[in-house]
Amino acid sequence: MNNYGIENAIIVRNKTRLELLTARFNTQSQAKFYIEQSQKSYKAKKAAVLPQVSKSEQTNAKVVPQKQVAANQDADFSEYEIENKKFYDSLALIKKIIGESLKIKEIDQSFLPNFVFSEKDLVFVVGQDGLVANTAKYVNNIPIIAINPDNSRYDGVLLPFSPDNFATALANVLNNSYQSRKITMAEVKLNDGQRLLAFNDFFIGVTSHSSARYQITIGEQTEPHSSSGIIVSTGAGSTGWLSSVFNMANGIIRSFSNQIPLNFKKVSQEYENLFYVVREPFVSKISRAEIVAGEILKGEVMTLESFMPSNGVIFSDGVQADFLQFNSGAIAEIGVAREKAILVTG
Repeated sequence: MNNYGIENAIIVRNKTRLELLTARFNTQSQAKFYIEQSQKSYKAKKAAVLPQVSKSEQTNAKVVPQKQVAANQDADFSEYEIENKKFYDSLALIKKIIGESLKIKEIDQSFLPNFVFSEKDLVFVVGQDGLVANTAKYVNNIPIIAINPDNSRYDGVLLPFSPDNFATALANVLNNSYQSRKITMAEVKLNDGQRLLAFNDFFIGVTSHSSARYQITIGEQTEPHSSSGIIVSTGAGSTGWLSSVFNMANGIIRSFSNQIPLNFKKVSQEYENLFYVVREPFVSKISRAEIVAGEILKGEVMTLESFMPSNGVIFSDGVQADFLQFNSGAIAEIGVAREKAILVTG
């Protein structure tokens, strides 16, 4: 019995690697031929530069059967096929179980920015952890059941369920008796009314390797910047891109000083403040580097005014295709979003 008014199951997925290869080469056989020929060409070039082997060494050498060599050559492509079959076997089981309770609509991740979700929907993410992050910012407080279709290949940090055990969670959601984690997300709002959410992080900068020029304001502090851009991270994203900045900083500390390395505090995914770091801030006659890292508290905003005539961008969670232009005249306010990512846990 459905006491929660849910009618539709929206299954969000990505194309498999085999599907992407097939799209690139038109057919699966052409993709396989290309991969195998690339492997053979590489091995032939490597063999051509190997040192000559004496007859005695040839006699003592282990002979590899020709069939085994051929099998090894096919191994790389067979991995694509095995992975693809595992995904579709899992997807078929998932759809069979869901179909007993709800109408199913399956969408590719690329359609998320334009898909309209409703309160009658229940979202199922079938794929890797990153797909959960990229889905959460579009579903507007709708519960998400995240399923790991292949636990031998995917870490599943954000994927608590498998095709074999998610049915209980489905039943709990339909009866409005489920358990969940409400994960904090970040938002950016532009002065022209555009808005974007982030599950893990925002990047604010330029599309090239040139410097990003902008003015930053947080609290009572304001200063002009020339940098490689800003990363704003949620608690959920703090173990990702943000952690790499700390790795770099600690490498510099070890190499050039006797200071104690930075120890970034671990926070929960529900942590309600945001973190920001300015990448490679440059000090000059017209730029400063006093505001380079810190927290954006709940209820507070960081304001950025673009001084970039062109190529300024803001994107979230590594999805550069879905971005906001951030050029001269644009003013962005970044803070904690009112929406939460509701990940079902039981």
